[in-house]
Amino acid sequence: MVLDRAYVLSEIDSRIYGSFIEHMGRAVYGGIYEPGHASADADGFRGDVADMVRELRVPLVRYPGGNFVSGYNWEDGIGPKDSRPRRLDLAWRALETNQVGTNEFMQWAKNVNAEVMMAVNLGTRDLDAARNIIEYCNHPGGTYWSDLRKAHGYSDPHNIKLWCLGNEMDGPWQIGQKTADEYGRTASEAAKAMKWVDPSIELVACGSSFRAMPTFPQWEATVLDHTYEHVDYISLHTYYGNPDNDIANYLGRTLDMDEFIRTVISTCDYIKAKKRSKKTINLSFDEWNIWFHTLESDKVIEPWQIAPPQLEDVYTFEDAVVVGLMLITLLKHADRVKIACLAQLVNVIAPIMTENGGPAWRQTIFYPFLHASLYGRGMALRTVVSSPVYDSKDFTDVPYLESTAVWNEENGELTIFAVNRDTVNPLQLDCDLRSFEDYSLAEHLVLESDDLKACNTAANPYRVVPHNRGEAEMSGGRLTVALPKVSWNVIRFKKAAKQ
Repeated sequence: MVLDRAYVLSEIDSRIYGSFIEHMGRAVYGGIYEPGHASADADGFRGDVADMVRELRVPLVRYPGGNFVSGYNWEDGIGPKDSRPRRLDLAWRALETNQVGTNEFMQWAKNVNAEVMMAVNLGTRDLDAARNIIEYCNHPGGTYWSDLRKAHGYSDPHNIKLWCLGNEMDGPWQIGQKTADEYGRTASEAAKAMKWVDPSIELVACGSSFRAMPTFPQWEATVLDHTYEHVDYISLHTYYGNPDNDIANYLGRTLDMDEFIRTVISTCDYIKAKKRSKKTINLSFDEWNIWFHTLESDKVIEPWQIAPPQLEDVYTFEDAVVVGLMLITLLKHADRVKIACLAQLVNVIAPIMTENGGPAWRQTIFYPFLHASLYGRGMALRTVVSSPVYDSKDFTDVPYLESTAVWNEENGELTIFAVNRDTVNPLQLDCDLRSFEDYSLAEHLVLESDDLKACNTAANPYRVVPHNRGEAEMSGGRLTVALPKVSWNVIRFKKAAKQ
């Protein structure tokens, strides 16, 4: 690898380390919110969970869905709690109590130092509900909806600056599924009305639900044809898994993620050229994670329960390495991927798990996300890498070394994120750092395990944790480091203090 401070890709938008809370399973009830829990605050939010979210430095949380939002009446979640209706949530076949709604969630987000990416319902509803919720949340006062917010005890507007125009509207599983033309027209008109209420907001149009959708990428082209001048981002969603227990293929799946991003960028730029626009649409990868462990078990959950345990994947060490690979892929596209949301944050395919009435703990995937959020802020560098490769069932020329680097000039920090995909042997990384001759090696963090299936549980919450005993050496502007087999590595450098 060669790193040079002149080879800057882009400044990294901190929102790339966002996450997601949907009203499903125990993400809200029993996750962030559990009145009566020993750690709960006066509003019923768990303090132990809030501490872990703050530890991750999550700058942005998408809410309230997800598939849930396509059947959600936002008015159900405001006003006195004892008068809020219980509704059937058709998306996840659960009973929604509406004890947590817009105002409560905004309060929680403020407590964990996060902004909110709010989604509007364009499944069962339209631009009227969209313009009303933004008036309720963002208008200072003197109108029906803004004065209602004040009557509910929130005198200051929430000033939510980022909004999703629906969710996965191409999916047959979606309440109110639409064709690309139907959705494009609806989203365009909703976007206009919302920005007329508050011109300072940014909007995300729905891209394809995932790359394998039969309409991808024509969906993106059609939707952007309608919405290009009214929106700022288009969304991408993807989940990976290892149901065949093929580790070599599993570790190669981020090649699919990389191609997904490149195709969407190309489609955005095609519409830009077609419209002769000076505006560039960027990407919001607002759902990404590992999801496959509970696909079968979730099919037998009894319907219409309150907060049943859904999508509670117990993550393994190998899952954590793939999450690290996905983070590297996002950073390698930091020039166009400005927002990303690890889906989700608590209990539902999440880095944080809880027991109702019991402890909270960190899953294996917590750690690469933590490292990237802490040390991956600044400028993404263009790295020059030469690596041996391998072929797997679905991929050819998979590099054993997957890596990127982030330079935070203001803090005098340089960080290399690196994954060794080799399942048998360590990989020696030689890195030319002569452009950073005034930096010295500070730390080499490693997440490794002899057991690819090792996981953290309530009974054994620290089975898979990172250590700082990595074998890295720096001499004469060159780094030599041994990357253990199948490992996530964070190699940190600090600028020497001036004499």
